[in-house]
Amino acid sequence: MNRLLETELIYGRLLDISEPHLVERYNRALEGFGLQRTRLTGFSIDMTGFAPEIADELGDRDYLDPNRVNRRFIILTPDQVELPVVHTSFSNTAALMHEFFSANARAINAVTIRDALYGEIEDSVSVVDDIDDLLSINEVRFRVLSADDLLGKAAELRTLVDRLQAVPNAWADDAMLERMVELAKQTGDIRQNALVPDRLVFRHEAFWANHFGGVFVFLDGRQTTVICDPSVPGFRRSRPWQVSYIALDDHQRTFEFLAATKRLELPRASWVEASGLLQHRAEMAIINLINRIDPRADLAKADRIWLQTWMHRNAALIAEDGVYPCLQESMRVIAATGEIRLNDVAPRDRFLLVRAAPGHPDRWLVNQLISQMTPFDFVSRFIFDKQGFYKSYETLSEKFREYVVETLTRTYLKDKPAFRQRLYGIGEDKGNA
Repeated sequence: MNRLLETELIYGRLLDISEPHLVERYNRALEGFGLQRTRLTGFSIDMTGFAPEIADELGDRDYLDPNRVNRRFIILTPDQVELPVVHTSFSNTAALMHEFFSANARAINAVTIRDALYGEIEDSVSVVDDIDDLLSINEVRFRVLSADDLLGKAAELRTLVDRLQAVPNAWADDAMLERMVELAKQTGDIRQNALVPDRLVFRHEAFWANHFGGVFVFLDGRQTTVICDPSVPGFRRSRPWQVSYIALDDHQRTFEFLAATKRLELPRASWVEASGLLQHRAEMAIINLINRIDPRADLAKADRIWLQTWMHRNAALIAEDGVYPCLQESMRVIAATGEIRLNDVAPRDRFLLVRAAPGHPDRWLVNQLISQMTPFDFVSRFIFDKQGFYKSYETLSEKFREYVVETLTRTYLKDKPAFRQRLYGIGEDKGNA
């Protein structure tokens, strides 16, 4: 993973924490979770406060994600809102954190001047044993504490202020007044600083969970659709009156569901030709075949002439694989007619020709599902399914790893919003970038 670390393709855009008072606040939050203090004098954190260095020190990647549910968080600064979430079991963790930051900006700004916020994103289950446990999560509540108990002190001061105003002669209680002065020195003027978060409960919308190898959950009013491996505990048995189940390898039903619910942008010249997405996937398909035949091939030297020569020599293999011919024929038909009849395309190949509807709230989740259906496209996999990308990256040869890193650095990392906007119709998008 060193090559990924050096190019910030993993744990990129994290916030360095090295000021002693912030390290101390982080340690107090760790103690609040019942964890050991870190001996590190500096580390880097994501939006939730997860630090890869501390995970290595503790020997626990899930130290902020026990049982991979009820995610913990540590907030040292409001600046964390601009960071990615680099380790999570639910695809919507970043979106929930963004909602929390947005709804409670005043309190977060005020508290983190003197203290750190920490706590858990609580839901209705503590352990996920089957699909029903995942389906039970309808909303989450942020349980918020502060490392130096600033929230508790603010609440105590508010109670004493209310007593002073409501109870006759309370002003004569010297001990109470002294306590109020002592608390005010630590909390500041609570009439001006909103120290207590305003909103703590948020809806748990459509999501992907990494349990049981990955489970997609889509919501449409009262109807829920689950897409996953049929061997997952509870498949077709949990809430059958409310939940529709689709096997992950049932490409026809999966495609029909996404298209019927308008989560897909179907192949039309209006976006296909401008985006270059199909051409991109065609190039990825050829690169994948080259790597399959010769993992040691030096693709850094593979210019268009080299690729054309290779394709001529391996025409039979390309035809047998079928991906490149499908994409080429589809681009030809779209250029000639403006669209393509998907009924004439094999169910598995239909995912080659579409992208998530850019205006749909589930666009990132749908693109993640599409990237799993087209795993040879490592660029899309990196953008929308980083856990899947990192897992497959470990199986690659050193030569191909070099090519993957160079390609991602040259294309996506160069200008991420512009790249996403061109290929997928998604530009700046808080909570997912």
